[in-house]
Amino acid sequence: MQTYTESFEVRLQDLDDLNHVNNVRYVEWIQEISKNHWQDVTTEEIRKDMVWVVKNHNISYHKSAVLGDSIEMNTYIKSNKGPISTRVVEIKDNKTGQLLVNAHTEWCLLDAKTFRPKRIPESVQKLFE
Repeated sequence: MQTYTESFEVRLQDLDDLNHVNNVRYVEWIQEISKNHWQDVTTEEIRKDMVWVVKNHNISYHKSAVLGDSIEMNTYIKSNKGPISTRVVEIKDNKTGQLLVNAHTEWCLLDAKTFRPKRIPESVQKLFE
């Protein structure tokens, strides 16, 4: 299982009316790190043939992040079945290691031309092992 990691600081535009990171922003971060991992591991040729869409997000919020907090996000592929890939994203406080958010997202692979579900090729699965 290959883990992909990104770190950054919480900015003012990430906050909601309660001065915590907005739940919608967490969803954006989950999608951004997933896309970045895909682009980091695959070639342009692969990305021309295949696209991903979200089928289901399951997000557990454990603790809030606030302005200036240092964030570490880790993601990896938990499992693949047919066209469905289950990806885990963990968002942690980079200083304390405390888990802030844990997400499991089911992504469906589509053929980039027909937009029909496509079985995840074994060659692509191996890129994430």
